[in-house]
Amino acid sequence: MSRLMMREITSAWAFLLLPLLIFHASSEPESSTARMEKAEQQALYLVIQDLVGNWWNGTALYPDPCGWTPIQGVSCDLFDGLWYVTALSIGPVLENSLQCAEEAKLSPLLFQLEHLRSLSLFNCFSSHRPTAVPSSSKWEKLAGSLQTLEFRSNRGLVGEIPANLGHLSNLQSLVLVDNSLAGELPVELGNLVHLKRLMLSGNKFSGQFPASLCHNLTELLILDLSSNSLSGSLPPSLCSLSSLLKLDLSNNQFHGSLPPELASLTHLTLLDLRSNNFSGAWFRSLAGMASLQDLLLSYNPWGGSLVELEWEALRNLTTLDLSHMGLTGTIPEAIASLKRLRYLALDNNHLSGSVSSGFAALPSLTALYLSGNNLTGKLEFSQEFYQRMGKRFACWNNPNLCYDAAVSMATGDVLYGVAQCKQDKEAASSNYEADPFARVDRRNPDHSSGLVASFWFPAASTGGFWWGIAVEEVVSMVLFAMIL
Repeated sequence: MSRLMMREITSAWAFLLLPLLIFHASSEPESSTARMEKAEQQALYLVIQDLVGNWWNGTALYPDPCGWTPIQGVSCDLFDGLWYVTALSIGPVLENSLQCAEEAKLSPLLFQLEHLRSLSLFNCFSSHRPTAVPSSSKWEKLAGSLQTLEFRSNRGLVGEIPANLGHLSNLQSLVLVDNSLAGELPVELGNLVHLKRLMLSGNKFSGQFPASLCHNLTELLILDLSSNSLSGSLPPSLCSLSSLLKLDLSNNQFHGSLPPELASLTHLTLLDLRSNNFSGAWFRSLAGMASLQDLLLSYNPWGGSLVELEWEALRNLTTLDLSHMGLTGTIPEAIASLKRLRYLALDNNHLSGSVSSGFAALPSLTALYLSGNNLTGKLEFSQEFYQRMGKRFACWNNPNLCYDAAVSMATGDVLYGVAQCKQDKEAASSNYEADPFARVDRRNPDHSSGLVASFWFPAASTGGFWWGIAVEEVVSMVLFAMIL
């Protein structure tokens, strides 16, 4: 190849590659030149090493952790031309995520990462090596930056919530879920005025609902204190959380009546108060909650009648769980008109009266539980309804409730624990006297009488067909011999 041709080819490739080189140089000028402050880099290595084990050598594995050798779970940002750590997440979230060792511990060097916005430790501290949340006043060093603090599924994380967490004035999300934390909730949590999510479920917290949470947390959207040992009554000041979307206090030991001011939480979409000891009037506390989608109140000794609430106002309900509440009276027709309802549980109460056929017309309903009441009359549902619901429809242990045998049998579904209506029994009995095989066929349409079916209607296969012909030949021969 001539020198001239080589020069032309080289020029052509240079012309094509030049825009790519210019784009690369202009798109990452800072990442190629910026460096990480040495103290910041060393603190990051040691914090991670204390969590994942001494085998981890950050200097050798990740010499440029904010540049060309990034660490999974670590994010950085530039401040005054230098890289600083802004997020640290350790735990089995992704396939290549760093995971804590059995001897994991939280290094005090964590507080040197003063630009940290998010800290998340998942499934990190085991029960074999109990670890407490640092109570050091050094949390103040992260007050200006930290926005998210999450400790999830750390069974070895014990002790109380340190009051010093109240210094994290910019914190927006505090998630301490499924750990082994105990003690009372510190009143200093009320200082977290920018908090939008407070989730403390699945621990061993005790004591009363701290009223301090209600006074200043006006930006709070999610409050989850479920599955603890909290007790006492709910303070009326709880209703000051006017921005609240989700309130979950289930599986605690709260008692008393609901404050009527609860109705002022007009933005609430979920209210979960299951498995407590609430009693007394509760209907006034729910009036006006038009945004409510999930209302879960089961396993509370409330009592009362369902007709006391204006159900038409709760038109956005999709989940309604009122089982095991000691409810009396009839089921209001208005509940059967809640078009968005998907799940309805009224079982194990003292409800009486009939079951509205309007439930079958609800387009989204996929679960209906009415067992353990005093409901009466005939279930007026079609076979399409039974087919759609399947095992998610239950109404046993209602002694005076019965079903239409013809409709139920046509679906192939037998309503467990529900009697057949008397008139259906009489009709079935008279039909049996007129046709002794009819009762057998209707009772189990898939298993007709073996003698009749096999003799006159052989199986629809080639072998069955010829078997039927052979049987007919044998019968003919026997009759012919008798005549002779």
